Amino acid sequence: MAPRILLVDDNQELLSLLHQLLEDGGYEVQAAGKGRQAVELAREFKPVVAVLDVLLPDMMGYHLAEALRKEQPRLPLIFITGVFKGGRHAQEAKIKYDAAAYFEKPFEAKKLLEVVSRIVPPEKPAARSIEDAFEVELDIDVEEDQPQDTMELTGRIRVTGGDNISAVLHGANLTAHRTVPGQAQVRPPPPGKPALAPPTRAQDPRSRRGDLRDNLPSLITAFYLAKETGELGVQRGKVKKVVYFEKGTPVFALSNLVTDRFGQFLSRVGKIKTDQLQDAAAVAAATKRRTGDVLVERGLLRDTERLYYVGQQVKAIIYSLFAWEDGSFVMSFRDKVSAESIKLDIHPANLIVRGIKKLYKPDRLRRLIKPEERFLPSLQPAYQLSDVELEKWEAELLPKVDGTHNVGELVALSKRPEGVVQAFLCAMTSLSILERRQ
Repeated sequence: MAPRILLVDDNQELLSLLHQLLEDGGYEVQAAGKGRQAVELAREFKPVVAVLDVLLPDMMGYHLAEALRKEQPRLPLIFITGVFKGGRHAQEAKIKYDAAAYFEKPFEAKKLLEVVSRIVPPEKPAARSIEDAFEVELDIDVEEDQPQDTMELTGRIRVTGGDNISAVLHGANLTAHRTVPGQAQVRPPPPGKPALAPPTRAQDPRSRRGDLRDNLPSLITAFYLAKETGELGVQRGKVKKVVYFEKGTPVFALSNLVTDRFGQFLSRVGKIKTDQLQDAAAVAAATKRRTGDVLVERGLLRDTERLYYVGQQVKAIIYSLFAWEDGSFVMSFRDKVSAESIKLDIHPANLIVRGIKKLYKPDRLRRLIKPEERFLPSLQPAYQLSDVELEKWEAELLPKVDGTHNVGELVALSKRPEGVVQAFLCAMTSLSILERRQ
């Protein structure tokens, strides 16, 4: 029988990620989002280790620890926190609760697994089911049945390459022109290739699979808080996209959508003409080379430009996911990204802020941010405010978001359009820098 671990955190996406990591590591896991729920679970479950968030919605993690120790006096405890940081807090936890470890968010989830395994060795991890894999069939072009809106991209992009070389590339601001179904030529699936599987929709909060809805910022944050390397696969109908993370940072992305192809992207931003792309693609297919190589060979694209546009293409694929309000997701923890020679270098906080501002439509913002709601600083922010690039008016408005003004009043104070303020508040809430006043 696998050793039993009790895992408690109110961040549902992080809870799901850690749950799966421990389960893959050879443990039986019971997860809870509140302290009282955890106490009830522990009575039946009898864990051999408890991993507790310090700040929970209904009680402090320390109070939960005391309740658990009444039932199991020798239960090993591991604390995680996004608020109580610094050596003093860790030392107090060690002295008062004999804590086995004290992790400050963001932390490397694999180090948590290492501590647990030192306390109690795992059962041999079960082989992962093939259903856990999320593959993007890049040789099957899919055309989305919904139009892609115009997307504006800033001309500055930071990338990393082999040997940890990092560079900031500058170019003109780009506009990826709008596409509608039927504009792109779609290749038929090659012989012998299976049809794309329909998306899996799982409602179990412990699962690495689930409905996307408005969860993308929280899923990105879960990888960041756990400093996890892996993949976030997203599917809507036949369209599949996957975002690759390295130590919590999104660094690469792939898509089977025809308009996300590198050549199509170059055409959408006006770098090459449609007839040039079609000609280069035909040569690439005949010679079994990449379209980008043919474009460079023909002098239509310089090598340095290819690095810049690949980075912009990857960024555009990730940004496009913020427009999705339906679909399914799959989390997995494979290290396929290490093979990529070009990687984005973008902080998740700024990615989330820009994605929401660029691609959340007015109806969606009105659904998420209502005029009568009030917001105030979060007690447990997922990111530091210094991680976020704020506009001047945002920095001036933020101190006024203290729970005393509703959204309508904040709009008036900011002297900005309602949608702009709603997008700002939505972004800050998604980062857990702000929270709703109860």
